[in-house]
Parts: sequence; C-alpha cells; structure tokens
Amino acid sequence: MRKNFGVNTCLYPMPVFIVAAYDENGKPNAMNAAWGGVYTDNMVGICLSEGHKTTQNILATKAFTVSMATVGQVVACDYVGLVSGKRELDKFAKAGFHAVKSEFVNAPIIEELPMTLECELVSYDKESNHLVGRIVNVSAAEEILDENGKIDPARLKPITFDPIHHQYLAIGEKVGNAFSDGKALK
Repeated sequence: MRKNFGVNTCLYPMPVFIVAAYDENGKPNAMNAAWGGVYTDNMVGICLSEGHKTTQNILATKAFTVSMATVGQVVACDYVGLVSGKRELDKFAKAGFHAVKSEFVNAPIIEELPMTLECELVSYDKESNHLVGRIVNVSAAEEILDENGKIDPARLKPITFDPIHHQYLAIGEKVGNAFSDGKALK
C-alpha cells in the first residue's frame, strides 16, 4: 500500500546550493537555494524568486556562482537562506564568508565552500522564477580532490535538504558502482 501526498516538492536528494553574485558596486551577496540541479550538459537550472537580492544581482551582472553547501558550513549556509541581503548589508561577512573573484565570470567564489560552478546567465523567466546558467568553469579546492585529481564527495561532504522534515542531511556511503552493477542482470 502507498500513501498519496498530492502535489508536493519532495524529491531526494535535493542539493543545497549557495548562489552568489556581486551587486552593482562589486559587493558579494549569497543565498541558500534548494530547488535546482543539472539542466543540460553544461547548464544549471535554479528556481529563484526575482525579489531576492542575489537574483537581482544576477540579473544585473549576468553572472553567478553556485557552491555546494557542506557539513562543515551548515550554520553559515543556513544563515544566508534565513536573512535577506536587502535588510542585512553585511550578510556575506556575517556568515563568515570570504569572496575571491572568479577568473571566468564576474561573480564571487566563496573560499569556505570547496566546490563551485562558475556560471553565465543564459535566461530568467519571471513567471516561473526559473534561472538557467551556463557553467563556464568548475573549481574545487585541492583538499577535496582524490589521488587522481578528481572531486571526492567523501572529502567535499555536501549536504542535501529534506523538504518534509526541514533538515539538512549529509551525503551517505557508497552503495554501488554506476554503469557497472546492473550488468549482473544482463
């Protein structure tokens, strides 16, 4: 037997993105966004209301970064989702974040978050609040790279959002091998 929940936004895992952009004066701002993901091979799609300071900054500068929230930065990542950049002018600094300008787009990389997608704005639909960005570069801190120089999720320690219980969850253990384990059924 199954229980029906009707129209609901429960999808697992739901990544926790920290989206950052500069304002017209070059001041960084960031927000927490859980409704987003891969859009195409080189694009990310995120649902962001036009009323957010970060969204307005993206629309003005045509660039932004998307970092994965991590276990070690839960408090700061939650904070930037609770507080408006319109009301708290030092929101970025209060979160304990430090910005480094991306080499590829006019947007801040948050030093404390070790993996970042550096993006150019492709489109924004005001009706659906759907923002699409072209990934120009992915940067990662060396401490989250494995022996082969690839991003290691166990070292990154990204978190996901549980939309039912309003909790952040750590990404778990390895349970199989993609594009391999299913061969046992051939």
